[in-house]
Amino acid sequence: MNGYLNESNFQMVEEGFTTRDLLENLLGELCQESDQQAFFVADLGDIVKKHLRFLKALPRVKPYFPVKCNGSEGVIRLLAELGAGFACANKAEISRVQGIGVPADRIFYSSPCKQVAHIRYAAAHGVRLMAFDNEVELSKVARSHPRARMMLGISADSIPSAHPSMTFGTTLKSCRHLLETAKEQAVEVVGISFHLGSRGLEPQALAQAVAAAQLVFDTGTELGHHMHLLDIGGGFPGTEDARAPLEEIAAGINSAVDLYFPEGSGVDVVARPGRYYVASAFTLAVSVTALEEMPVEQPGSDGRGDSRRCPPGLLGLKFGGRLTLGHPHPSVCSVFFPQRPCPEQPWHSSSLRGPWGQVEDRIADGLELPQLHVGDWLLFGNMGAYTIPTTPASSLLTGGPQPQVTYAMSRMAWKAVQLFQGKPPQTEEDRESLCTPLSCGWEMAETLCVAPVFAPAGII
Repeated sequence: MNGYLNESNFQMVEEGFTTRDLLENLLGELCQESDQQAFFVADLGDIVKKHLRFLKALPRVKPYFPVKCNGSEGVIRLLAELGAGFACANKAEISRVQGIGVPADRIFYSSPCKQVAHIRYAAAHGVRLMAFDNEVELSKVARSHPRARMMLGISADSIPSAHPSMTFGTTLKSCRHLLETAKEQAVEVVGISFHLGSRGLEPQALAQAVAAAQLVFDTGTELGHHMHLLDIGGGFPGTEDARAPLEEIAAGINSAVDLYFPEGSGVDVVARPGRYYVASAFTLAVSVTALEEMPVEQPGSDGRGDSRRCPPGLLGLKFGGRLTLGHPHPSVCSVFFPQRPCPEQPWHSSSLRGPWGQVEDRIADGLELPQLHVGDWLLFGNMGAYTIPTTPASSLLTGGPQPQVTYAMSRMAWKAVQLFQGKPPQTEEDRESLCTPLSCGWEMAETLCVAPVFAPAGII
């Protein structure tokens, strides 16, 4: 064991007891309190399962988890224990990762636009691996961190099949100039970085990106740089309903990497899977703090409006920051009704708002939900990505104190962490020892209603 994670950092879930049971117990306790704060339940076993699956599908790729995706301590401790690296975007994220003892050589300062003070902080704390895509950034690093090891980012303009939202990185035409400038300024360039995003992890786009990286590798080597690192970015799916499973995406990655950077070439490959690791592991529980019935005009047979009652719940957590960043819309997976049975049909077309009910606090419209009361709880699944800031204080995302996280892990998952230390099981005996699912499961308790939530086209 590496010592980053121990049993005091999570609740051990025994056989036959699921994280859903844990969540129900927590809800039962909170229903007795007047101040019902939103909270997360995180199934760390789900992350263990994802990690072993990633290493099996992509044996040549080392994962660097982007801390901006989920800065919670339990996630960082678990991934550190599993041997993952960390992609940090600023000083705060570097500090958070190093605060639990992660060494500097497992940190990639991946932001292409860095403050000088943050570069100096990285230099002072031994973080050398960094990214750049322009002369200004290169000059800042040359002045403030001469021992840095730089990754040159290439852009979507260099990759015809990539999604146009890929905004960072330089063009292939500019690469030689930037590599020459780095040599003149005595800045060490060690590799190439690109990020296609979730819409770009398709065989053609991947092959073109890796081929472009290989051309720049050759240029860098010609100019005297020791090029030995390829970063293929992130965009890996975090839920099972993704358009393509990890194994299908991995087949394209493996094929391209083996073609352009075969084993024995001396090139190490890294990736930045974020949503993949944490999205499905987290469930968010929020209480309904206010209700307002609003008439909605529906055209009747006589052509006149017909009033319908719509109860929009005003929840105790602000989702606005998450939605405006363009991430998948949160979906209600179930509803908890304290001290009363699950309401029968018909359900109501409902709107959900954040704590202030302003336009920017809009969560969702047109969801079919049961009749809600103040004090009821809505449970949102797949909420592990981009919902928890690096610093657990008030933030723009939540508009208030960060909801607490209760971490749980099955005993089988904990055994896997101890046995394999982040490496996929190699023998049939090892595989048999993990025949029990690592994640805790989501069996439904009687007091939790499964909500068949429907949303109008274009929302989800």
